[in-house]
Amino acid sequence: METLQRAAASVLATCDAEVKARAARALSKSWHAGALQCGAALTDLGRPGRPARPQLVAPKDVPRRRINRGSAGRIALLHALAHIELNAVDLAADMIARFGDEAMPKGFFDDWVRVLDDEGKHFALLSDRLRDLGSHYGALPAHDGLWEAAEATAKDLLARLAVVPLVLEARGLDVTPAMIAKLETVEDPESAAILKVIYEEEIGHVASGRRWFTWTAEQRGLDPWTAWPDLVRRHFRGQLKPPFNHQGRDAAGLPRSGYEGLALEAVTATSHD
Repeated sequence: METLQRAAASVLATCDAEVKARAARALSKSWHAGALQCGAALTDLGRPGRPARPQLVAPKDVPRRRINRGSAGRIALLHALAHIELNAVDLAADMIARFGDEAMPKGFFDDWVRVLDDEGKHFALLSDRLRDLGSHYGALPAHDGLWEAAEATAKDLLARLAVVPLVLEARGLDVTPAMIAKLETVEDPESAAILKVIYEEEIGHVASGRRWFTWTAEQRGLDPWTAWPDLVRRHFRGQLKPPFNHQGRDAAGLPRSGYEGLALEAVTATSHD
């Protein structure tokens, strides 16, 4: 019987974006059907397989995502979000394959398989919507910032959990409601509905990150929310910036004192420059 970790590594290595998303969802079905067994974590994972397009460029060179009644701005926004969701597929697959040691509780695997399944669904929804608007994933440039965060945390599960779900995905909770409102304003309810699905499920993803960050920290004899700011300072290149969506972050179980404290540090540091 194939192991879950090797199946996740196969998803990670898949180059075609549409095939990768389908493989992510198929892995979930196989796991829940009992067709995959838990094996050893894999350490020989390289960069994820990626399609020839989109071209990867510096963040400043990615097209601006100004939402308006014309389709160009909405296409740019949805393309950027599709790229984020494809990276999220890879991040979830890497989490399972790289950090999913067979000694971990079964709940760890159940949670990250669910995240992987959701991210595959999110990419497919956005990819289909791009085609509805006369475009496709790969039509515009994108950047590689999310995978850089994965590389920076590749050797430490606690650092990965501190940065990817608790900083990067949590930021999605901050910005998505405004994008939904804007899409509704420009009378694009189809795209808004997709973002509503993504937003609600991303709350669960951040909650999973918080759950396993807390568990891993406690296994190491650490207080989670004392350790978290230092991990972010060491492994995250950016800064936490308000405004924060406290409702979404509260729903995911993130303590305000942690992220508000880091944001205040960033403001203080900037004011002293």
